[in-house]
Formats: sequence, structure tokens, C-alpha cells
Amino acid sequence: MKTFLKAIPTAITLTLFLAGCGPKPEAGTAGKAAAPAGDVIRIGHVAPLSGGDAHLGKDNENGARLAADEINAAGGVKIGDKTYRVEILGEDDKADPREGTLVAQKLVDAGVLGVVGHLNSGSSIPASKIYRDADVVQISPSSTAIKYTDQGFKTTFRVVANDRQQGTAMANYAIDALKAKTVAVVDDRTAYGQGLADVVEKVLKEKGVNVVAREYTDNKASDFNAILTKIRATKPDAIVYGGMDDTAGPMAKQIHQLGIKVPMLGGDGACTPEFIKLAGDGATLLSCSRAGEAVEKLPRGAQFMSKYKAKFGSEVQIYAPYSYDAVYIIVEAIRKAGSLDRAAITAAVAATDYDGLTGHIGFDPKGDLKSGAISMFKVQDGQLTYLSTSR
Repeated sequence: MKTFLKAIPTAITLTLFLAGCGPKPEAGTAGKAAAPAGDVIRIGHVAPLSGGDAHLGKDNENGARLAADEINAAGGVKIGDKTYRVEILGEDDKADPREGTLVAQKLVDAGVLGVVGHLNSGSSIPASKIYRDADVVQISPSSTAIKYTDQGFKTTFRVVANDRQQGTAMANYAIDALKAKTVAVVDDRTAYGQGLADVVEKVLKEKGVNVVAREYTDNKASDFNAILTKIRATKPDAIVYGGMDDTAGPMAKQIHQLGIKVPMLGGDGACTPEFIKLAGDGATLLSCSRAGEAVEKLPRGAQFMSKYKAKFGSEVQIYAPYSYDAVYIIVEAIRKAGSLDRAAITAAVAATDYDGLTGHIGFDPKGDLKSGAISMFKVQDGQLTYLSTSR
């Protein structure tokens, strides 16, 4: 690992991916000059832009780019006697831990001062060590694994709830809403999927629910008939799955095809419009959680969704609002630091106290949100229907 200077010349670039701070984006930019084209602050965004999670990665990147465009239209970032234009430097980690460390080092070597990302916990966790060693602040808009912030790195933050909160909410939903007495649990063996499933299983057992099966697959699988046949024999009241939508969708489809007439409960990785496309007739089996407030329930959510669709021609998937907020948080930290010093920027992020698009944002000593929300949804009439939010 190279040793990096903490003071970076003002012409250096900057990197970022997701969280929220700075001027209210809805306030408008009338009468404000756009940022000059000269000096540039590059904010890095890292997520899978290829493979099965690419639709989610692009959604996160779009949120970050929308924030950067607004900041530039409002005049950019002024530090001392210079005004900087924000540029999003996007990288594809392919949802792969090794690739995640490679792009993290690439961004550090480029002189970045902050990173928004990664999307997947399995990439965020190993990459966080590289950012920590280089004193580069990292804010993930979507990594929920407990281990991510439990490492104790001062540069590591997230703007969504963690899986301790999400897994507990899922277990409570299985008991209270699904009335489950027996449950089968399956995960994809990733840091995210297994970690979430472990929490759900632990809470279910603590509350007297019988976990009748614990099965494993992987995040590249497409045939789940062998696992599901074993589960069918245990006659569970519900099936819990820890994994992303590209595997959860085919699994739900096969649950339906095998005639297993029980609900499926998934986490935020499965709680997407893409799941519905992949699951076919099995889509209505799903209830799922998201580690944040539902965008349609945010005070400025409708306006954000309208701006997003106008710019990118598509609907918000999940966490674009959180990557949007992350960019504002890092930019505001740079303004407060009054310099491009990495340590000063990290300290300013740690002290964040901001009312963003996604709600009030402040971090505890680990870098977790002080008040993270979990929202529950159910697939009804071909779409995800919002049910409730807990904190």
C-alpha cells in the first residue's frame, strides 16, 4: 500500500458515491452562475455497472450525477479564491470483492478525496480498508452489512439503516404480519445475503419461531429446484431469502411452479421492480424490506422522481435518493473544511447534521445513521406497494 499525502493541491480531483448535504436542491438555481469549466472536484461513484446488479448500480450512479449537476448549476464549490466544478468519476466493481479493491485503489491513486459507494456490502467491506489507509472518506448509499461499519474505520459511513435493523424488522414482519410459526431460510453466501439471513434467523429463534431449514445457494445461481424441494418437505409457513433480485426473482418463480403456497420474505436487494419482471407469476409471493424511507413517502420524493425520470428516462429503482444525498454531504464537508485536506473532510463528514432529501442525516461514532428507517413493501397488482416504516 502506498503512503498518501493528506494535503492535496487544489487542482487535484475528488471522488464520491452517495449521501446528502449542501444547499437544498429544490431551492432552484435562478440567478446563479454555473460553475466554471476550469478547476474540477471529482467525486467517485462505485457500483456494479455490468452483470446482474447493473440496473441497481446505474440507479445509484444516476442519483450521484443528478446531485453533481445541481451543484454545478448553482455555482459549484468555492474554496478560498477558487471555484470548482463537481464531476462524478464512475467505476464498475462488477459486484465482485476483488474488483472492488482494484477500483478503490485506482481512485485513491487518482487523488480522490471522497468516495460514494460501493453498492454491495461484499465490495464495500474490502474496499473500505483501502480508503481507510489513504484517509479517504467513503459513504455507501446501500451497503447494509453490519461488518461494514463495525470495523471501526473513521472514514467509513453509510446513509441507510444496517442489517441489524433490517433483519429485526423482517423477523417481526414474519411473526406479526405473516403469522409464521415455522420458517425456512436461504441465503446467497455473500456478505450481504448471509449477514442479513443470519440476523433474521437469530431474531426468529429468540422469539420462538422454529427455523425448519437453513439452505445456501450462490449469487450466480438460477436453478433452485433442489433446495426448494427440500424446503417443501419441511412445510414452512414462510421462506426468507437473503440475496439480490437477480436470484430472488427466479427463486420466487420456481417456488410458484413447485406449488409451494407460502409467502416469500426478502430484504432490500430483492425489493425492486426488476424482481417483479424476473419472478413472473411468483412475484405476488414477495413481501420485502428497504433500508430507508420509501421515496414516494419523502416530502420531496415526488419532485425527485420527476427530475430523475426527466433526466434519465427511467424510474428510480431503490437507492438513487441516497447516493444523491451522499454527494451533497461530501460537498458540504469540503465547504466546511475550507480545503481539500482529506483528514479535515473526514472530520466534517463525521460531524454531519443535515436535513437531506432522505431525511435527517447524522452519524454515530461507527458511521451508521443515528436514526435509520426500515420500510416494508408487498407486491400487489404488478408493483411494489408500500406498507409501513419503522425506526
